[in-house]
Amino acid sequence: MVDDERLHLRFSKEQIALWSGRYEFGADEEIQRAIGPRVKAAGYFTKDDFLKVCEWKTPRTQTHCRKNAPEFIRETTRTALATPSERLRVEVLTLLDGVRWATASVLLHFGHVDPYPIMDYRALWSLSITKRPYPYDFAFWWGYTQFCRELAEECGVTIRVVDRALWQFSKENQPGE
Repeated sequence: MVDDERLHLRFSKEQIALWSGRYEFGADEEIQRAIGPRVKAAGYFTKDDFLKVCEWKTPRTQTHCRKNAPEFIRETTRTALATPSERLRVEVLTLLDGVRWATASVLLHFGHVDPYPIMDYRALWSLSITKRPYPYDFAFWWGYTQFCRELAEECGVTIRVVDRALWQFSKENQPGE
């Protein structure tokens, strides 16, 4: 479980827009503008869209992600995007080859109508999580999700703006990067 006392920004909330504005990372815009709306309208990921999003998150899992049959991707993601159960929503995605918690968070981030943050070691570091729990579990993911949603609401920005800010701050400030 994420202890709210452990989660705090390493920079001021007033700098969210600044750090988000410095963000530059690959096909982010294509996914947000093309794949995201297509998935939200259909209610599931096609294999092509699934592979593009997974590759954007982590190219090293592509061999595993390609093993998934198109119909398994469609039905698994349809379940995740339609269920009212938060736990089922994220955990069903981990049934897909090559998908663990971080990649599942990306699929929800771009594919679900509700705001979901992307769970990433950079974002976690920017929220003062220096020792990530392994393995991840629902309590940790849900606490992180709620914290990021509240932060976005409090700052009057989208969850994507928060994600970009957390990632970019880490990229520029995390020791050893």
